[in-house]
Amino acid sequence: MGITIKNQQQLEGIRKAGRIVAEVHNTIGERIQPGMTTRAVELIAKNIVLARGGKSATLGYGGQPNPYPGFVCVSVNDEVVHGIASDRFLFDGDIVSVDIVVELNGYFADATMSYAIGTISQRDEELMEGTKLALSAGIAAAVEGNRVQDISEAVSKVAKQFGLGVVRDLVGHGVGLKMHEDPQIPNYVSRGPSPRLRNGMVIAIEPMLTTGSWRVETANDGWTVKTFDGSNAAHFEHTVAINPGGPQIMTRL
Repeated sequence: MGITIKNQQQLEGIRKAGRIVAEVHNTIGERIQPGMTTRAVELIAKNIVLARGGKSATLGYGGQPNPYPGFVCVSVNDEVVHGIASDRFLFDGDIVSVDIVVELNGYFADATMSYAIGTISQRDEELMEGTKLALSAGIAAAVEGNRVQDISEAVSKVAKQFGLGVVRDLVGHGVGLKMHEDPQIPNYVSRGPSPRLRNGMVIAIEPMLTTGSWRVETANDGWTVKTFDGSNAAHFEHTVAINPGGPQIMTRL
């Protein structure tokens, strides 16, 4: 479909969807704890999104024969993305990544946060810190006139500083009028297209980093993407609008 430049009405619609996403993450951050199931985490999100008049953009995504069955994605430890909520319990030391895409009146906003359950290992603390800093660096590079590659370089530089693997099979993307739009936003420096960032573009920047290899595989459920070597992963993401005054995070209250 090419890159879509959003007008003010569209940006405001995306911002409203983003506020719901932010509310969900704030609430999960307050409530998540050892002994919860991943389904209970999903239910927090579902109750808030529906109460605010929103919809899940992931539920049913992909269509037949294997539509995604979750209202949100809940991924634990070596699961990078697209984990499916279940009766699995969360334990002290786990890392849980919750990816939420809300549709509100035809507009989409997307954000992911990783949460530490109880006390995690020092290396996992470094993983969490490094991934958050990589997201911040990527957002800082999302300025009008820069190119997509500037975001990729910023993210990969932080990952290298922390000695973290950068998942290559999954990338950030345009968002707003659909869940996935052009352009792709890799977290590593590639030889692919690197369009210039323009006022009105809206993108999802989402570092997915690991304590081991960047290689991943898909589980038997056809959705859950896991690290190939069993190392833990973290995932942080915001929906960001390119603005003359600097990047505008749409998935914060």
